Amino acid sequence: MIIKKYQKYLIGTYFYNFIIISLVFLALSFILNFFEELKFFDDYEVDAYYPILLALLNTPTILFELFPFIFLITVKFFYIYINERNEFEILKNNGINYFKILSILSIFSISIGIIILIFYYTFSASLKSQYYNLKSNFSDQNEYLAVVNESGLWIKEGIDNTINIVHAKKFKGNIIENVTITQTNSKFKMPNTIIAETANISKKQWELTNVKIINHKGEYSKSSSIKYESTFDGEIIANLFSNLNSLNIYELYELSENYSKIGYSTTNVMVHLNKLYSMPIFFLLMTILGFLIMVKFKFIKTKFFTIVIGVIVSVIVYYLNYFSSIFGANETLPVGLSIWLPHLILLLFCSSVMVRLNEL
Repeated sequence: MIIKKYQKYLIGTYFYNFIIISLVFLALSFILNFFEELKFFDDYEVDAYYPILLALLNTPTILFELFPFIFLITVKFFYIYINERNEFEILKNNGINYFKILSILSIFSISIGIIILIFYYTFSASLKSQYYNLKSNFSDQNEYLAVVNESGLWIKEGIDNTINIVHAKKFKGNIIENVTITQTNSKFKMPNTIIAETANISKKQWELTNVKIINHKGEYSKSSSIKYESTFDGEIIANLFSNLNSLNIYELYELSENYSKIGYSTTNVMVHLNKLYSMPIFFLLMTILGFLIMVKFKFIKTKFFTIVIGVIVSVIVYYLNYFSSIFGANETLPVGLSIWLPHLILLLFCSSVMVRLNEL
């Protein structure tokens, strides 16, 4: 398909505004994040570049979350730019109405959205992973580790002079099953092994049932239940697995499969995946919404009022998505419906206005 000159002009103008606004948001995100990192390092003696490095690693993920609102403001600035030069009138006189212009912007927006999802998100997730790895070196919990893989839940924790390695094959709520706890000293010598059928981890003092204890001499004893002091409970472990922005799409699917194998809920992973898949559509809808607002409310002629209206609309859309995703996370609504319902509402609203677009 041959792109006509006016299409190239509209796409070029829109893309220019998109880059400028993205850079502005990127700079603001970096500055705000930099001050957060400075606050984090108040109690640490580190080189000055650490807060800068951490802010650089974290900022792309923050920008990804802001992209829907970047698209909204971009199309508003695009409209002002074209309108100030009376180019809409020129385009109309050549048979190019609002609907055609919006169609061009919509196709371009969803194309950018797909590129952002495939390439940019993978890039930002990689940086976010490095961000967590670097920051964990300064955390009070850096001696601890918890992971889920195909063989189950693994936890490594240091308590006093003892290193405990916990393995559980099943993880359901606050109950873990088929538990093995290997306890050694700091030099990994004189191991003791605790084997339990189940463990209630609702508190940091775990309740182990049907227990076998094997000491370093090979002697073993049995007990119906014992207490195990841990630095983890069910809530802490769940929170450790909530940093999904540091995983790319392939890793998210792999994590979901591992969760399923040990009986752990995959709801949060599926919510996150659905959010990612819906992003190109979200960008498209925000582009359409921003354009319709500018056409409908022609009194918005300055960039100041454009930003004000953009912020108001962004807050409304944000909370619409936020509350809907909460319903999905707590399984009040099906995961897919909780993520796509706000987009459906936006689509219905935009469609009702688009019917009369050329009459505005």
